[in-house]
Amino acid sequence: MDKLRITGGRALHGEVMISGAKNAALPELCATLLTADPVTLTNVPRLRDVATMRHLLDNMGVKTVTHGERGGMTLHAADPINPEAPYELVKTMRASVLVLGPLLARFGRARVSLPGGCAIGSRPVDQHIKGMQAMGAEIVVEHGYMVAQLPGGKKRLRGARIATDMVTVTGTENFLMAAALAEGETLLENAAQEPEIADLAEMLIAMGAKIEGHGTSRIHIQGVERLHGCTHQVVADRIEAGTFLCAVAATGGDVVLRHGRADHLEAVIDKLVEAGAKIEAGKDTGGDFIRVRASGRLKAQSFRTTEYPGFPTDMQAQFMALNCISHGMAKVTETIFENRFMHVNEMIRLGARIQTDGKVAVVEGIEKLSGATVMATDLRASASLVIAGLVAEGDTIVDRIYHLDRGYDQMEKKLRGIGADIERIK
Repeated sequence: MDKLRITGGRALHGEVMISGAKNAALPELCATLLTADPVTLTNVPRLRDVATMRHLLDNMGVKTVTHGERGGMTLHAADPINPEAPYELVKTMRASVLVLGPLLARFGRARVSLPGGCAIGSRPVDQHIKGMQAMGAEIVVEHGYMVAQLPGGKKRLRGARIATDMVTVTGTENFLMAAALAEGETLLENAAQEPEIADLAEMLIAMGAKIEGHGTSRIHIQGVERLHGCTHQVVADRIEAGTFLCAVAATGGDVVLRHGRADHLEAVIDKLVEAGAKIEAGKDTGGDFIRVRASGRLKAQSFRTTEYPGFPTDMQAQFMALNCISHGMAKVTETIFENRFMHVNEMIRLGARIQTDGKVAVVEGIEKLSGATVMATDLRASASLVIAGLVAEGDTIVDRIYHLDRGYDQMEKKLRGIGADIERIK
């Protein structure tokens, strides 16, 4: 397995390009199943999860071609399509459940393995099943698969009111895609509001869907009989941008994030400003940008993760790394996933002072961490250990970085480009 070797102590300076969002690209790849016309996506990030999703779609019969330097990809889901997502291709990636809605909506049947992904806690699919059943699908779970079909004689799903028991991002995305081709109107209540969902809705609208309210907790979809092809640019990755913001805040320096969307990161930016970082954002001839500057130790910040637009759970570990070398103490409360403090023990190996009790971690900031060998346990934990390594004295080796490759596009190359001493070791 590849590892990263990091020699800490360097401030970061320069510019870094923020890639397309993993959490937008994955549902948008699945949305190409909704039409027999070619669909072109641009700004698709080069990630292991994207490659896995492409392999899954290839296995179904979707023809995919990559082109251009900025992540261009054209997908053509012309008949025949095999509406099955086998365990071998699904086990490493939670987002594979997103093929369920498009397959049911267009083909009236689907056989999708129960998904895998990071070991950060339970993420049940029962909400997906309930929503599809409300739209008229018959679904059973057998032998590790969700087997879904429309009842005899039915050609299309039917519109419905769907109010999920909790806010679910992938559930909202699945219902959006399914409802786009359903008969009648669908109302999604308690819908997730993440920017990636709004971006998926904009892609579906470009394909001919009728959607209103995306970006809010109530989304209206008027189903249409067919969708057509389109060209769509994947929105910038707010979590990658937030990770680089924390890296610069921790190490010091002055970095401009190109294509970074500050309006998608308000909760994180507010905490960074309270900590003492200087952040500017806007547009110039190169498009959206965020500039972050920091010097010396910042002030530790308490925060609580919650659904968007609150503080994102996907930024909890990275901000905790910053707290570890900041002035003072901070309380971090994780409300989304029950196992999302697995990076804490690895941080402690670097000298961090952290105590956990259930959903709460108390961090006592210290002046310096000390390099050591650590092991990544999930995607965002990997990023937090990289940030910790950038500020630790001596060398830090981060093992199991295949997690990092699932969600960050050439992270070590981008960090080297702004002055970090980091290299991939085979």
